[in-house]
Amino acid sequence: MAAAAAPAAAAAAPAASSEAPAATATAEPEAGHEDHREVRVLQSLRGKICEAKNLLPYLGPNKMRDCFCTINLDQEEVYRTQVVEKSLSPFFSEEFYFEIPRAFQYLSFYVYDKNVLQRDLRIGKVAIKKEDLCNHSGKETWFSLQPVDSNSEVQGKVHLELKLNELITENGTVCQQLVVHIKACHGLPLINGQSCDPYATVSLVGPSRNDQKKTKVKKKTSNPQFNEIFYFEVTRSSSYTRKSQFQVEEEDIEKLEIRIDLWNNGNLVQDIFLGELKVPVNVLRSDSSHQAWYLLQPRDNGNKSSKTDDLGSLRLNICYTEDYVLPSEYYGPLKTLLLKSPDVQPISASAAYIFGEICRDKNDAVLPLVRLLLHHDKLVPFATAVAELDLKDTQDANTIFRGNSLATRCLDEMMKIVGGHYLKVTLKPIIDEICESSKSCEIDPIKLKEGDNVENNKDAPTIRTLTLISKTIQTLGSWGSLSKSKSSFKETFMCEFFKMFQEEGYIIAVKKFLDEISSTETKESSGTSEPVHLKEGEMHKRAQGRTRIGKKNFKKRWFCLTSRELTYHKQPGKDAIYTIPVKNILAVEKLEESSFNKKNMFQVIHTEKPLYVQANNCVEANEWIDVLCRVSRCNQNRLSSYHPSAYINGSWLCCQETSENAVGCKPCTAGVPADIQIDIDEDRETERIYSLFTLSLLKLQKMEEACGTIAVYQGPQKEPDDYSNFVIEDSVTTFKTIQQIKSIIEKLDEPHEKYRKKRSSSAKYGSKENPIGKTS
Repeated sequence: MAAAAAPAAAAAAPAASSEAPAATATAEPEAGHEDHREVRVLQSLRGKICEAKNLLPYLGPNKMRDCFCTINLDQEEVYRTQVVEKSLSPFFSEEFYFEIPRAFQYLSFYVYDKNVLQRDLRIGKVAIKKEDLCNHSGKETWFSLQPVDSNSEVQGKVHLELKLNELITENGTVCQQLVVHIKACHGLPLINGQSCDPYATVSLVGPSRNDQKKTKVKKKTSNPQFNEIFYFEVTRSSSYTRKSQFQVEEEDIEKLEIRIDLWNNGNLVQDIFLGELKVPVNVLRSDSSHQAWYLLQPRDNGNKSSKTDDLGSLRLNICYTEDYVLPSEYYGPLKTLLLKSPDVQPISASAAYIFGEICRDKNDAVLPLVRLLLHHDKLVPFATAVAELDLKDTQDANTIFRGNSLATRCLDEMMKIVGGHYLKVTLKPIIDEICESSKSCEIDPIKLKEGDNVENNKDAPTIRTLTLISKTIQTLGSWGSLSKSKSSFKETFMCEFFKMFQEEGYIIAVKKFLDEISSTETKESSGTSEPVHLKEGEMHKRAQGRTRIGKKNFKKRWFCLTSRELTYHKQPGKDAIYTIPVKNILAVEKLEESSFNKKNMFQVIHTEKPLYVQANNCVEANEWIDVLCRVSRCNQNRLSSYHPSAYINGSWLCCQETSENAVGCKPCTAGVPADIQIDIDEDRETERIYSLFTLSLLKLQKMEEACGTIAVYQGPQKEPDDYSNFVIEDSVTTFKTIQQIKSIIEKLDEPHEKYRKKRSSSAKYGSKENPIGKTS
């Protein structure tokens, strides 16, 4: 019936209000026109490390552990939680978000036991293939911890070439010779935070032989260039008379394989296994030459079975996204439709409201919508309209804006974006003091640990301390409406605790503060604007001067970036050692690993000598490059070209120019498009909205059917069904908007599908981009 009713709504649609949104006529790329601009592939990871439980206790009398958790892209650590002391069920409750700047195979979470005197002990891990991340998106899940085996901790790929030659010996007999050319490796892991010293062993393995050779050790590199060739005698004719260690008949070629093992040279300590690959010699059956990239694999016993039930488990919430951001003109129709939302009557028939309705269970759905509307100064009228709709439907004054509605979510995300700087300026010093202090404020009897009490508690997590502080401030703000009895408090223990703060001065101060920040009156400016704090953290920088022995070294420094300047310090809170005004930054670019044999390096090019910096991981390096580029993007004298390598020993390593002032040999990266503001990439936000629309097409279809049903029966359904969750005030206008959304999504599907096909066909199996061993 609903399907039959849809045409009725369609027929009625032309008579809809003139306020209804219409698809824009923004020019799109012509049909058949090949757009040569690069599609941006952007990956991000958002989620929460919730808690672990039932971890293995120590065997001794002190069974408790001091635990923390890390997030790793393959073997590279990119995030670490705070340490939770003396617990076998640590409660972390740490949210994370970061952009992923490189390809990866596994996302792993490691649970560690902190050790002061020795290396931290890895208790267990959760490893998820990139292809499987979508199965856990947006859901809190308990994962069983798996054992950590050093033979299974591998990453990187190897470029290999095999040839089979026929040789005629001095006495006229024919011999087959296998030529193994190990060319290079890429993406080997860091060892103890530094690039490894890799070498490879090359073996020809068969039923009755194991002939092994070894490459030279390459120092301090994760991308070694070996370019070494090894020769193996494979078969000999039956007339071959010389006695040999191996008597291999020609038919045994099918049973032979080449094995490559990668190792880190430990010098005085044991060498570390980095991975292996096995290639059967019969790949040369149809061709005398074979060349390909291979992913390194764990050892045969790397996935050995082990008892995993007694290692414990970890509760995680993971949301991984991979967006293909097209050139801007593709998004014109969808952006225009969304930006007209505040003017649509009723607001529930707008594209933005419909998007919030069908994506209501998606935690990340509102964020791109808020950013897009905020970017075009449309958020306030839209939030006002949806808030009025909430007020109209509210039955109890005590529940106003208490639910998880579109209005409350929009306001929440807007406050995070707009109020971030204000919170840093006002709260950061006191929050830092709380985090650095071991003093606890735990007063909930249920949450007290064994042996602790309310009066003397020193071991509760910092996050609990912050929660109790926020509860206290919230209660002070609403003190006038409380009846001062235990029944007025959600938690009864807060009533006794709050008596410590019942002084009139506290209550008046909090009320005054709340009145001021909620006032619509414009306050006079003080005449001075504080610089916006953007980012800070510990990294290594190359010394600007020379040491006594004439060699520049790297030193650990604390970096701080504001909207005015980039500084570095010996320690947090100390005076700046060096300052670069933001207006003097000419470019910020990655630095090739070959410059100093160090990964994750970037350079800040300014009016003096370039500053070379090494971040702790690829995510951190990407974040620093991004924020530095954005804050200096409008500088007048920005460079158009740069040197991707360093100037060492009188020449640039990249182009061999001897002049230190030589013009760059490579164009500067454009980064985000030039029309994007410092904080919002509207093309990416629109792409995210498109992706969420495509994931919610089933709900959109149900909403369309509901509009058709209502239009036929001239009123809402009386019986509860799938449609009762939708807010539909004007079925005709809503139906028309849904039709426009579907039409725009279908048009956007075409370039996306075209790009996916081009991407899959362009990366040949066995190429560096699509190595053998990669799961699809």
